[in-house]
Amino acid sequence: MSISEHFSLAELTKSQTAERLNILNEPDAEAYDNLILICENILEPVRNHYGVPFTPSSAFRCPELNREIGSSDTSQHISGQAVDFEVPGIANMDLAEWIMENLDYDQLILEFYKEGQPNSGWVHCSYCNSDNRKDAKRFDGTNWLTLGD
Repeated sequence: MSISEHFSLAELTKSQTAERLNILNEPDAEAYDNLILICENILEPVRNHYGVPFTPSSAFRCPELNREIGSSDTSQHISGQAVDFEVPGIANMDLAEWIMENLDYDQLILEFYKEGQPNSGWVHCSYCNSDNRKDAKRFDGTNWLTLGD
C-alpha cells in the first residue's frame, strides 16, 4: 500500500529483526498518520531534490521491536515520526546539510559518520506536525556534536 508517491507502508515497517523474531510491526492509526507526514515533509522532498530512488533502512518500530534492537522507549520511531535513510551516490554529510538548510524537521542526526568516508553512517530525521525543534546533531557513537562542526 502506497502512502506517498514514492514510498509504501511495507518499506516503512520492514524489519529483518521483526521477521526473524516474528514480531508484528504494524503502526496504529496515529503512527500511520505520522508516517504520511514524514513522507510528505522529509522523504518526498529528498527524493524529488536528488531524483534518486531509495528505501529507508528504518522508520516505524513497534515498542517490542524497538526494545529488541536496543533503542529507547522514547524513540520517535515508535510514533512513526522518525526515519533512518541514505541516498545512493549522495554523501551522508551532504544529505544532512541539505535537509538542515531546506526542510522543516524536529531532529536531524548524522549518525556514525566518519570524516573522509562520505558513505559512512546514516541520516536520522524526525518530523512532528507542529513545534519542530530544528535540532541538528552528529553522533559518532560516543560524542554528540552540533551538525556542521
